[in-house]
Amino acid sequence: MTAPDLDPRTPVLVGVGQASERIEDPGYRRLSAVELAAEAVRVALADTGADPDAVAAAVDTVAGVRQFEISTPGAFAPLGRSDNYPRSVAGRVGANPRRAVLEVVGGQGPQHLVNEFAATIADGGCEVALLFGSEAISTAQHLAGAEDKPDFTEHAEGSLEDRGLGLRGLATRHMLMHGLVEPAGQYSLFENARRARLKMSREEYAAAMGELFAPFTTVAARNPHSAAPVERTAEELTTPTDANRLVTDPYPRYVVAREKVNQGAAVVLTSVGAAQRLGIPQERWVFLHGHADLRERGLLDRDDLSAYPAAVAATRHALEVAGIDLDDVSAVDLYSCFPIAVFALCDGLDLAPDDPRGLTLTGGLPFFGGAGNNYSMHAIAEAVHLLRARPGAYALVGANGGMLSKYSVGVYSTTPAPWRPDRSTELQAELDAVPATAHTEHADGWATIETYTVLYRKSGTRRGIVIGRLESDGTRFLANTEDGDEAMLDLLSTGEPIGARVFVRSFGFGNRVTVSRERMDELFPPRPAVLRQSYEHALVRRDGHLLEVTINRPEARNSLHPEANAELDEIFDAYFADPDLWVAILTGAGEKAFSAGNDLAYTASGKLPWVPKNGFAGLTNREHLPKPVIAAVNGYAMGGGLEIALACHLVVADETAQFALSEVKVGLIASAGGLVRLPRTVPPTVANEMILTGRRITAREALDYGLVNRVVGPGQAVEGARRLAAEILEGSPTSVRASLQVMAETRGIADTVAVVNHPTTALDELLVSEDAIEGVTAFVQKRRPQWRNR
Repeated sequence: MTAPDLDPRTPVLVGVGQASERIEDPGYRRLSAVELAAEAVRVALADTGADPDAVAAAVDTVAGVRQFEISTPGAFAPLGRSDNYPRSVAGRVGANPRRAVLEVVGGQGPQHLVNEFAATIADGGCEVALLFGSEAISTAQHLAGAEDKPDFTEHAEGSLEDRGLGLRGLATRHMLMHGLVEPAGQYSLFENARRARLKMSREEYAAAMGELFAPFTTVAARNPHSAAPVERTAEELTTPTDANRLVTDPYPRYVVAREKVNQGAAVVLTSVGAAQRLGIPQERWVFLHGHADLRERGLLDRDDLSAYPAAVAATRHALEVAGIDLDDVSAVDLYSCFPIAVFALCDGLDLAPDDPRGLTLTGGLPFFGGAGNNYSMHAIAEAVHLLRARPGAYALVGANGGMLSKYSVGVYSTTPAPWRPDRSTELQAELDAVPATAHTEHADGWATIETYTVLYRKSGTRRGIVIGRLESDGTRFLANTEDGDEAMLDLLSTGEPIGARVFVRSFGFGNRVTVSRERMDELFPPRPAVLRQSYEHALVRRDGHLLEVTINRPEARNSLHPEANAELDEIFDAYFADPDLWVAILTGAGEKAFSAGNDLAYTASGKLPWVPKNGFAGLTNREHLPKPVIAAVNGYAMGGGLEIALACHLVVADETAQFALSEVKVGLIASAGGLVRLPRTVPPTVANEMILTGRRITAREALDYGLVNRVVGPGQAVEGARRLAAEILEGSPTSVRASLQVMAETRGIADTVAVVNHPTTALDELLVSEDAIEGVTAFVQKRRPQWRNR
């Protein structure tokens, strides 16, 4: 097939470019990410063989790959950044596109953009697309503290289609709680699972990683754009030294993606018609013969933690679309952030790790450089150069994103070919239809290790991460070792831990795993359910059968951080366990606030917030409060403060009180029960408004809506609660507990008759209680009953 035979809308790559600089090199220019991308674009425009200015003027679409410094919530750009990266780059090269796109996070991005915009061109949605990405991480870190540091802040006019971060499923709250923040930790879990599946020793697997990556260093040493152009032996790569320190088990630093780079790469993608019109010689054209984009399910949902079926399926499908087999491919670049990213493809495709074609075109992410999300743009550029030198040959580029999460594949050749749509959507539906592995957030009991890693901190300390299966039901869980638990760390660091029997226990701050139940009790001694004499963040006062609890953080409007929540959880455990305490009142110190909810200052400090398993204030997550708890609301009950009040049985508020679920004002949600309890307490229309706008309501409004039981004068909330508590204390505490039990058991039953007929042990226990006998006897004798709570 020749160019005249092709549909004019057939997409074709016509220009590629790369740019780089190293801090230690002569002539280092301190280029920003925008400047590095612009330099790569200029090379790509010239690479078309046509007038670069004319090609730039014809660009109607630009798409930029996100830098790492804008890839996570709250990320910081130490030298500043552009507020419209794609248009900043376009403006520097004389392009004025009608459309500008900023892609989601992930190393799949460059290949996905080629696949997407090739399809857009084929559909007539654009004619000339300019795709690029860049990183100046090395410069940013090098100059962040310099007195003469440059300012890379800039503003670019024009529209921007910002697709957001696209982090769904990549970093869950549960994973962050267990220290799975850095990619090396997650990839180590996959790596060790594979090692165990292959029944290889630690030493054998380390040798295999070195043998895989040693040829990559040879390629990197020849590449003028490499960040680390040093050829190393397999043994050098995997032998720990001061320079090659252990990052995780099993990774020393040399086999981990190198993010400290200053690199940019760009691709010019046009229709055949536009290429002809612009005078781009046909010998510059490279066609996308095959393509696919698939996504893996979340880490804990995967059946086999040693495999990457989505990537294997994407690669096979791209070859199918191209109409060739893997044996027909002359050159391959597999994303190589960690060895498992390559091994998983080798395993699934029956591709030898030492395939004579080689598995990298650049030198790989640990050696050429892991240019943020943009590495594969460099691989595509290298593929285009190689194919122009070998007309008719095929090259395959596999681009990985997330934590073995997203995979995009392109098959390229200079051989002219019509555009062929892929079936990725259908294949994705098939992958998604596979049942997810059952897992739990709260794991307790004996278990076996499924996979693991050990994180080596620069301070010299270690922390273990375990994925295991509970013996009771086979459910998967995620857990950490406790600091100082050398016995468990030794188990993970020697021999074969996978399959070993361990003991796990859940806490509000996550699951902890150790070698035995006895060791767990040593690490976390059982806490007696009794009140202490004093607490740091709360005050307690006993008055007969009444317990008064005061949140004592008035300087923070009685907002709660983990330590305060833990103390309240302990206090309420003691209250519910003490047979001599029948009613509790919860209030806040001072007159300004009952509780302002979550301590946002604590969260903003960078510390990971957590709450006890029983929830906010030790109340909101309890399935059942077996004894009455009265909220005495003085001042603000905001956010989590209102959620605490909603979890209580009764609410007494003074006239100054204000209630709100204000989470939407600070980018959060009322996740401690407010979204469930408020609509069941007040009219749904009122709940919707309060939840969606953060609207505050007064004590009188709260009374009218049924949110509070009583309103009292200013400063009288506690006194009002005491009067209400006294009324409760006049009745039988046994009857009160039984009533609360039945109400809790039947809460979800809508049919009244079904509720009345609901079988419960509460009535049986009540009928044989001393209080039942005393109550009837006192009534007959016309005297005040003497309740015993038994």
